[in-house]
Amino acid sequence: MLILENQTEIITKVPKPSLLGMFTSPGEQFERIKQNPKIWFPLVIVSILYAIGMTLMALSMDASALIEQGIPEDQVDLVLGVTKVTIAITGILTPIIGVLISSAIHLIITKIASSPVTFKQLFSMNTYIAVIGAAGLILNTGIRYIIGGNSEIYVTSLAGLLNQDKVGVLGSFEVFSIWTMLITAIGLYKTAQLSKGLAWTIAIVFFLIGIGFTLIGSLLQGAPML
Repeated sequence: MLILENQTEIITKVPKPSLLGMFTSPGEQFERIKQNPKIWFPLVIVSILYAIGMTLMALSMDASALIEQGIPEDQVDLVLGVTKVTIAITGILTPIIGVLISSAIHLIITKIASSPVTFKQLFSMNTYIAVIGAAGLILNTGIRYIIGGNSEIYVTSLAGLLNQDKVGVLGSFEVFSIWTMLITAIGLYKTAQLSKGLAWTIAIVFFLIGIGFTLIGSLLQGAPML
């Protein structure tokens, strides 16, 4: 007599990472990303959020800013319209390009550090991190749209706190930028499995590089460095 035994396969379903969870439990989300990296859906959501934020920034622009930059008054309306459309479109591409570049750099560093992390895991990690910046963009451009002022200066930055009217280095010391730096360090530790020291070093260096680019931009535009 042949006895057939049914074998029950127990499949453990790994929870999907959550964009909202990045604000409440980032460490848990990074663990989920390591096990179950997701890219397309969060990337689409983040791109839409950035597009909304950049659109609000575009709507906050007025002709006076262009006139100050030397645009002839008879061409201001045309230039302003083109600029607004360009800014809105840029909002869709900004997170995609940013995530791609940061993930590529992180991959090089992690491979040098002999980390087993994959490019897909890093891309997913940076995509979820980008939602912090998207939230900051929408909040700040939304406030600027309501109260007016330079939309390039976040009200959550030191420059906004000091009521500066020109973009400078103080604009880089901003709540959501610092928040992103902290979250990046946690992600590199949890998802990329780097040591805490190396993870924090990379995150801080990226933050300082961002300040450096802001300083260079300020110098080129003739704006106050601070």
